Amino acid sequence: MPKQQRAIGTRAAIVRGAAEAFRRNGYGSTSLANVATAAGVTKGALYFHFDSKEAIALAVIQAQHEASIALGHRMLDGSIPGLEAIVTMSLELAAQLRADPVVAAGIRLTMESSVFSTPIVGPYRDWMAVCEELLGRAIVEGDVAGGTDVAAAAHFISPAFTGVQLVSEALTGREDLDRRVEEMWALILPALVAPERRERLLGLPARVRAAGSGPASPRSRSLAW
Repeated sequence: MPKQQRAIGTRAAIVRGAAEAFRRNGYGSTSLANVATAAGVTKGALYFHFDSKEAIALAVIQAQHEASIALGHRMLDGSIPGLEAIVTMSLELAAQLRADPVVAAGIRLTMESSVFSTPIVGPYRDWMAVCEELLGRAIVEGDVAGGTDVAAAAHFISPAFTGVQLVSEALTGREDLDRRVEEMWALILPALVAPERRERLLGLPARVRAAGSGPASPRSRSLAW
């Protein structure tokens, strides 16, 4: 058992070290030697767990997706209203991107995955499916206008977030990402919100962001209106 635990710990260390290296330098500019150094392991230990740089990158993407999509499932399984859940989810993912090297690296690698032997499409599909289900909930709750094409909206929101975080990374190292996500929603919400609820809901992103910044105000709880 101790030997197995050490192996699990070594593999986790490789994934964390690889995430740091990929986050800083990207896939093409990161060597296996870089990964081994960042992880604090020998090349022999690295090759024991992974047979190629691509295999390591895929493990980082998988770790990132598991951490991030858990957030989406929490939103789906909770009682928070659908529209608020989507906005909350986007701001919490923004926080993950700033704070967690594995998440930041996994997102970067997913966007660089055209060089991989196998296309990376699962994470995109999973996020769009979560968005679509939450938008459907929001229609039932009356917050999103009836007749909204939830599939089309989900296929727009997820790529929109991807683009916003990518430009924020390039310009400010994601320091302004919360504000940029809030601006994104300011443009999207008028096309989604039911007319009779616009006055209340167009300020939703600012309220979610403010709730998330307080020490006793987690974003995951439903906001008081």
